[in-house]
Amino acid sequence: MTTAKICGLSTPETLDAAIPGGASHVGFVFFAASRGYLSRVRAAQLAARVPGHVARVGVMVNPDDALVEQAIAAGQLEVLQLHDTPPARAAAIKARSGLQIWAAVAVRTRADLALAETFGGVADRILYDAKTPPGAALPG
Repeated sequence: MTTAKICGLSTPETLDAAIPGGASHVGFVFFAASRGYLSRVRAAQLAARVPGHVARVGVMVNPDDALVEQAIAAGQLEVLQLHDTPPARAAAIKARSGLQIWAAVAVRTRADLALAETFGGVADRILYDAKTPPGAALPG
């Protein structure tokens, strides 16, 4: 079975296009520097439109506990996708939240792939992402 996550959804129109288009997961971005950032109010509005067969993923960059809790509540999240989050911090978030953790590993060179191994036993999935050039906002 193929699964597809559509990320950065920020309007009812984009959400309503993604779901019948085959999205098994929808991503809500909780990183203020991202162009896809959602406020908690907007995330709650969009989450209410997501049918039960589609999982809601919260995309965050090394979040603190307050942000994780607020995002879970607002977005009715089932999965946390973590960028730039050390494995020990990801493990703590997983233990505290009880949710699946998807670790995003930024890759530019073969050496960057070694970081994925450090998430063994922590991440339920590893997502390989192009390493963002210095000064660019993550995630998109």
